[in-house]
Amino acid sequence: MGNIVAIVGRPNVGKSTLFNRLTESRDAIVDEIAGVTRDRNYGKSIWNGVEFSVIDTGGYVRNSEDIFEEEIRKQVDLAMEEADVILFVVDTINGITDLDEEIASILRKIDKPVLLTANKVDTTARHYDAQEFHKFGLGNLYCVSAINGSGTGDLLDDVVKSFKKKPEPVIEELPKYAIVGRPNVGKSSLLNALIGEERHIVTPISGTTRDSIYTRYNKFNHDFFLIDTAGIRKKGKVHEDLEFYSVIRSIRTIESADVCLLLIDATQGIESQDQNILDIIRKNNKGVVILINKWDLVEKDTNTSRDYLKIVQEKIAPFRDIPVIFTSATTKQRIHKVLETAIEVYNNRIRKIPTSELNEVMQKAIEDNPPPANNGKYIKIKYVTQLPTHSPSFAFFCNLPQYVKEPYKRYLENKLREKFNFTGVPIRIFMRKK
Repeated sequence: MGNIVAIVGRPNVGKSTLFNRLTESRDAIVDEIAGVTRDRNYGKSIWNGVEFSVIDTGGYVRNSEDIFEEEIRKQVDLAMEEADVILFVVDTINGITDLDEEIASILRKIDKPVLLTANKVDTTARHYDAQEFHKFGLGNLYCVSAINGSGTGDLLDDVVKSFKKKPEPVIEELPKYAIVGRPNVGKSSLLNALIGEERHIVTPISGTTRDSIYTRYNKFNHDFFLIDTAGIRKKGKVHEDLEFYSVIRSIRTIESADVCLLLIDATQGIESQDQNILDIIRKNNKGVVILINKWDLVEKDTNTSRDYLKIVQEKIAPFRDIPVIFTSATTKQRIHKVLETAIEVYNNRIRKIPTSELNEVMQKAIEDNPPPANNGKYIKIKYVTQLPTHSPSFAFFCNLPQYVKEPYKRYLENKLREKFNFTGVPIRIFMRKK
């Protein structure tokens, strides 16, 4: 199970900028208006060889005047319950506000590493101003400037040091299929439909409230684990329907899986939250099958599923090579197809293509459509090989890797998909100096 770092704090203290800095991405929307972060709020980070997930809680706060502050408090509650380490970000320019005081008083009561991070410290004077935050009594103060990166190295050193060593669960090397999706899309019903009521082994690994539940499926010549997003949890102050909760829960499940079965409620269609979860699956390079569940509740005519499929394809672009199955967990419609497809995607994910075959196919694709020249410099791709990673990654060796742009990498990816079966699996393409 990976570690999760949650960034909390009131609006406009620079949580998204810090998130971008830590995940080295420009994914979050950074804007002067408080509360603009919407959905890009999950990323992967690696520091000193340790990989972890970063969550910017700001993105889950619904921006409405009256309940705004209460929502922030809910996020803090949730982050405390679900994350391993919390970065509490404050703004040195504006100093301490009532909302900061309130968040600090919640954070003082918990038994988890909280790293107090004073942002916007880019002068000596500001370093001096930041000292007032010591009054929160939260231990060390980290003075950083998320915009230019100063101070973030020391912060990350201590983030990584504060991860508790978790005992690695001993799970047999079998394929692992995770059932993920927003609350109430039918995850548990699907699990029950897949395994029938005769559960083989149900093992809640390390009995914490937040770990995933593994169920061994061993019949009809199949042997694998189904992972259910943890259902057992303390009913605390946290409301069940919070989007943040379902995302943070899904992360742990996705990280431990090979293939994810992403459930969408047919009566609601794909919503931004489902796209968020798909994004997490993609960032973790896991296989995916999309299940449009509760299909029995949709009124149909001859073209219903075709029209529905078209909308789904538009929403999941650019990664469209994903199997989509219309199911009903309650009527067991197409349940066997779900398993067959999950197994096929698993096999696609572990597929290794011989180098000679790979070069034969890809060299022709490169000849047919060579990479565009950049400032009169011609790019020559000499050779391609599949890397020994868990999911399909390919290295193309060429003279000027820095000039190969995204659209051309997409062309190469599409050719790989056309010639070899990688349905349901993200592909990574690296350009290397030969």
